[in-house]
Amino acid sequence: MSYQFDWSVLWTGPASVWLLQGILTTIEISFLAWLLAVMLGISSGALRTLSHPALRMPAGLYVEFFRNVPLLVWMFFWYFAIPPLLHASFRDWLFNHGAEFWAGMLALGVYHGARFSEVIRSGIQSVPKSLFEAALSTGLTVTQSYRLVIIPIALRLIIPPMTNESLNLLKNSSIALTISVAEVTFQTRQIETYTGRAFEALAAGTVIYLILCLGISRLASRIERRSAIPGMIVRVGSAGL
Repeated sequence: MSYQFDWSVLWTGPASVWLLQGILTTIEISFLAWLLAVMLGISSGALRTLSHPALRMPAGLYVEFFRNVPLLVWMFFWYFAIPPLLHASFRDWLFNHGAEFWAGMLALGVYHGARFSEVIRSGIQSVPKSLFEAALSTGLTVTQSYRLVIIPIALRLIIPPMTNESLNLLKNSSIALTISVAEVTFQTRQIETYTGRAFEALAAGTVIYLILCLGISRLASRIERRSAIPGMIVRVGSAGL
């Protein structure tokens, strides 16, 4: 093989700064999108377990819509379709303050909120009904029973599938490069263009994602061991999502 590796391109010139900026941007957009996704997932997941159709139907429509719309299309929608609908002054302000970042974050959060919803719904349904009935018997309302008893238990049961979806969210943040969010993949492509070293640049991106994902997995494993409820576990596959 005649190719001569030159790994120094990753820490000479502006490349090291680009990689660091990419890592910080990836963590930031993923974390904010994760917070939004969890909030939407808990809300819609809980609503989907209720018996009242007027409450269950909107959550079901939300989940079904985003299970069947590609993330890339939704990201383009937020970045290209929404701004023209805004007032010109606000649109100009938005594009001067990172419109691509916020569009990517909202697209990721709303999309993965639907996937989290399915996981959380399964977790709630795995909680014994006797616990819900016991909560009601103490005088708690349905809302209070969910907020104080059912959802806290469900969240402890679904850490493994929630970890899988969190990793998917982190990896899907790379799609934000299509709307010019300067995350890890965007920066590795920039290094490739600047240095002509595609293998070294993309290998660096691969290692960065691997380290980030392994770190999240290790952290989630520790949380799972500390919060596990003996005799209770829920296994939720993502194949059908």
